[in-house]
Amino acid sequence: MRVGGGTMGSMAAAAGGREAVIEIDRLSLTYETNDGPVHALSDIDLSIGRGEFVSLIGPSGCGKTTLLRVIADLEQPTGGAIAVNGVSPRAAREARSYGYVFQAAALYPWRTIARNVALPLEIMGVPKAERERRVADNLALVNLAGFERKYPWQLSGGMQQRASIARALAVEPDLLLMDEPFGALDEIVRDHLNEQLLKLWAKTQKTVVFVTHSIPEAVFLSTRIVVMSPRPGRVTDIVDCSALPRERTLDVRETPEFLAIAHRVRQGLRAGHSYED
Repeated sequence: MRVGGGTMGSMAAAAGGREAVIEIDRLSLTYETNDGPVHALSDIDLSIGRGEFVSLIGPSGCGKTTLLRVIADLEQPTGGAIAVNGVSPRAAREARSYGYVFQAAALYPWRTIARNVALPLEIMGVPKAERERRVADNLALVNLAGFERKYPWQLSGGMQQRASIARALAVEPDLLLMDEPFGALDEIVRDHLNEQLLKLWAKTQKTVVFVTHSIPEAVFLSTRIVVMSPRPGRVTDIVDCSALPRERTLDVRETPEFLAIAHRVRQGLRAGHSYED
């Protein structure tokens, strides 16, 4: 199934008329192995507009993270085309156009929280005064002011993930790529961080691409949800969440509009899933 098809120049309409930050046209990715080719992604068309919060959801192994890694220039497609901010993923990476938040916080245990957040800035050669300003600003943004001198092992899992988000934001990217950052956390902490992430998104107006297995999380956070099929990953539906208010609290999950969107996402996942796989 083709969703939002057409040439790359025409796909901005799929993002609600916004300027397209990510444009993907008929993208495929196949791995060559000793046992034969493995088709990870197939014929993906997608456009993501500036300031959107787009979640990728699908069954395990469907290629959600692979697609995120293609956007980040960490994987190379074998077919189709992709542009990030109008240039190749490699050029976007070299321009530091995106920040990447991994499933694990990936903080160095021997560095303080401030020095972990500052690490990419040190690599970039940002002057010390500017580094310190960005570290302070972004730790405050994720409500970690006062924890600058703590070490990762002194923080909870949720606080560590907030520090990893601050590190991603410190490079001042246009685009934030998030690969199931809250998947290992308990439900109460996850709910709290989802609320904080929405507030952060509202403050920064970054474009966010967010990978998740959770239907409630996807609906709560997103402006649109991209539903993917089992491998080879294809886009089977793109679900608009504009029926929900943009400023959301957890209470929105009990509304008919929320439940209707969640039902459509669930139906899309069921339709594309074979339980014999």
